[in-house]
Amino acid sequence: MAGIEEVARLAGVSTATVSRALSGNGPVSPTTRERVRSAAAQLGYVVSSNASSLASGRTRNVGVVVPFLSRWFFSSVVEGAEAALLRKGYDLTLYNLSGGDVLRRSVFEHFLLRKRVDAVIAVALELTDEEVSRMLAISKPIVGIGGPIPGVRTLTLDDLAVAQLATEHLISLGHTQIAHVGGGVEFDLDFHLGSTRRRGFERAMHEAGLPIRDDLYQPADFTINGGYEAGKQLVGRPYDRPTAIFAASDEMAIGCLLAARDLGLAVPRDISVVGIDDHELSDFFGLTTVAQFPRQQGEMAVDVLMGELNPDPDATDAFTTELPYQLVVRSSTARPTE
Repeated sequence: MAGIEEVARLAGVSTATVSRALSGNGPVSPTTRERVRSAAAQLGYVVSSNASSLASGRTRNVGVVVPFLSRWFFSSVVEGAEAALLRKGYDLTLYNLSGGDVLRRSVFEHFLLRKRVDAVIAVALELTDEEVSRMLAISKPIVGIGGPIPGVRTLTLDDLAVAQLATEHLISLGHTQIAHVGGGVEFDLDFHLGSTRRRGFERAMHEAGLPIRDDLYQPADFTINGGYEAGKQLVGRPYDRPTAIFAASDEMAIGCLLAARDLGLAVPRDISVVGIDDHELSDFFGLTTVAQFPRQQGEMAVDVLMGELNPDPDATDAFTTELPYQLVVRSSTARPTE
C-alpha cells in the first residue's frame, strides 16, 4: 500500500501538506487540497486513524448526548449532526441518557472524559456547572441545542415565541375558545419546555383579550397516545367544547386529531388543531404546525462546533445562535363554523 511520501511526490507537495490536506487540520488552499486528495485516491492511500490521532492529539470523533433516542425530534437532530460530521471527516459516538440520572452521571464523569471524543454536542440538556466545568477543564468544546447554558456556545429555539405564533394563528382565524394540550409537570425537565410553551399560549390569549380557562388545559407526555387521551377529554365533552386546540408538540396534536375522528368530529370543520415540530407524519395528517427543522439544528451545531475545534482568532460569533422556525399551514385549521 502506498505511503504518505508517495502521495506527496505525486501531488508535488510536502508530506506535511499532505497531512494537513487529508486531515482537515491547518491551512491548505482548495486547489492543493484537491490535488492531494486526487493523488491519494489514485494511489489508494488511506489515512491511518491511529497515526492521525497521535499526530494531532485528536480522535476525529464527536460525542452527541441526547435525553431520548426513541423520539422523532432527537433522532432527526442526530441524523443531521451525523451527516454534517461525515462530510467533515468525523465519526459520531451517541450517548442516550434515557436510563436516568445514574447513566447521566456516568457519561459526564467517565465516558466523555476519556480520550474518546474531541468535543460534545448536548441536545436539549440543561447542563450543570459541574458538567460544563469537567469538559472545559480537559479542553473538550461543547455546543448545546436548546436553552442557554452559561459558558457554552448554544443554539436556542425561542419556544415562547413559537407557541405564541401557533396560538396566534388560531386567533387570527377567529377562534376564541382555544384549548391547550401541554407537557405534564413530570416532563417539564431541561429548559422547562412544557411550561415555556404554555406561557407562549397564555401570552397570545392575553394579548388578544381572550380568557385562559383551566378547564381547557390538558397535560400529556409528548406522545401520540398521550395526545389522544388528552384530546378525548377536551373534544368529548357534551357542551362548551373548544373550537380549536393548540398542542405543544406534533405528536400530541396528531393524537388530538385521532381522538376527534374517533368521536365523530370533522377536522377542521368541527375543531381546528395546530402543533409544533413539523414531524415527519404531519404532512400525511394535514397538520398545521410550526416547523423547527431538527435535522438542520444538528447540522448547524456541527458548524458551530467546527469553529470551536478550529477557532478563528478574528471571528466574532455570537455566544448564542437563534434557531429558525416557520408556521406551516395545512388542512387541520380553518375558521370556526358559525
